[in-house]
Amino acid sequence: MTETHVPLVDLKGVGKRFGAVRALNDVNLGFRAGECLGLIGHNGAGKSTLMHILAGTLRADEGALMMAGVDVRSGYSVQVARQHGIRCVFQELSLCPNLSVAENTRLMCPRLRGFGWRRKAGALIGASLETIFPGHGISPGDVIADLPIGQRQMVEIARAFTCVDEHLALVILDEPTSSLDARVAEQLLRHVRRYVESGGCVVLISHILGEMLATCDRIAVMSDGCVVDVRAASAFTHASLVESMGTVAKPHDNAHVFTSKRSAQTPVVDQRPARQQNSATVAAYPGEIVGLAGLAGQGQSQLLVQLLRERIARGKRVALVAGDRQTDGVFNLWSIAENITISSLAALRRGALIDPQAEQAMAAEWQQRMGIRTPDMNNPILSLSGGNQQKALFARALACDSDLILMDDPMRGVDVGTKREVYAIIKEEAARGRTFIWYTTELEELDHCDHIYVFRNGQAVADMPRDELSEAQVLRSSFQEEVA
Repeated sequence: MTETHVPLVDLKGVGKRFGAVRALNDVNLGFRAGECLGLIGHNGAGKSTLMHILAGTLRADEGALMMAGVDVRSGYSVQVARQHGIRCVFQELSLCPNLSVAENTRLMCPRLRGFGWRRKAGALIGASLETIFPGHGISPGDVIADLPIGQRQMVEIARAFTCVDEHLALVILDEPTSSLDARVAEQLLRHVRRYVESGGCVVLISHILGEMLATCDRIAVMSDGCVVDVRAASAFTHASLVESMGTVAKPHDNAHVFTSKRSAQTPVVDQRPARQQNSATVAAYPGEIVGLAGLAGQGQSQLLVQLLRERIARGKRVALVAGDRQTDGVFNLWSIAENITISSLAALRRGALIDPQAEQAMAAEWQQRMGIRTPDMNNPILSLSGGNQQKALFARALACDSDLILMDDPMRGVDVGTKREVYAIIKEEAARGRTFIWYTTELEELDHCDHIYVFRNGQAVADMPRDELSEAQVLRSSFQEEVA
């Protein structure tokens, strides 16, 4: 791909403000056929805002949006974007939860009409799912609300690639693998390469650096609303990409000698999963970080819910950091500060009332500690980027006085610099005696755990201390029929 190729879309000097906040500033970026363009940057850098403008769901305040040499910014909309073959899978899914997979497909394909449209829609989305995610296990008649978040993400992605007598030229994937396990994520990225090699264009937003370097042709780095670096992906290394994002690369901290925290002390948790067919339990000791591994949807989240309910029923303190923040995490109508302090109201009481100064002080403390990017903690929670909303959920869990923190794949959409900061905070809190049970779909995050349980078919099928952890062992336990 050379610079002489005329872009499908060319953004020139694009700017966008939300009140006093400048979200984008003088952005220049072209999108070309036959290429996967990676877009990366810290949370709040402007990536999603830029993609909303490209998809037509937001209008730029300034600059030009060029298509075939014509500036279409003034009349640009979702309809115009679709006419030019532009589709978007946003980080926050847009599926209607009360409708089936086929019915959600019909919403995005209005040309599906007349007698038998459900059957046609089901056949189209089924073929798209099978092409992208072989062995997906999703039926066109499944109701979206009944699907786990990973399968919802798969439906959303497959729907974006589904066309009925329409031109498809450019697909935006905003954190598409954030809810997918490693196997399904690999299926998607292979499809992205096939689509690009057939002449399509994909914009890939991801905080997983390995995905970006292996999948993209070019990578554009954003920081504080600006594009600060654009290079061929082959011109980046893991370290230089982190450096371009404005994050100091730190050496891997797994070199120290591992010391087990499993002594004669009593475990905080010793729980048998609900579907466990033998006597195996998941145990977690004071000050320990326990990882739950395996393919997505194998019972890890169900164990966390089981623990949450049982602790609450027994009047014990427990906190949860949800991965599906829109369904299980944020209170949409509340401020950032209120979302953080809701689990700590007992500590903020002065008599029968909540002390507003203490509430603001707690919110300010955790804004600083988590690096939440906002000019005002009294702004609505939905004014934050997805990654910053996730930071607020971490702040809520860590600010309360619970000795057990449950984490349900919580790093979705969180940039690499913030991840490192959160990992350090988790380890600090664990060193003070708090216990963490952490379900993650990212294998590298297991390196931060003291003990790991691998799940398959709702059961814990393997457990190992960190010094015995290997990717091969996790994958072998995830797939094999029986564990010796």
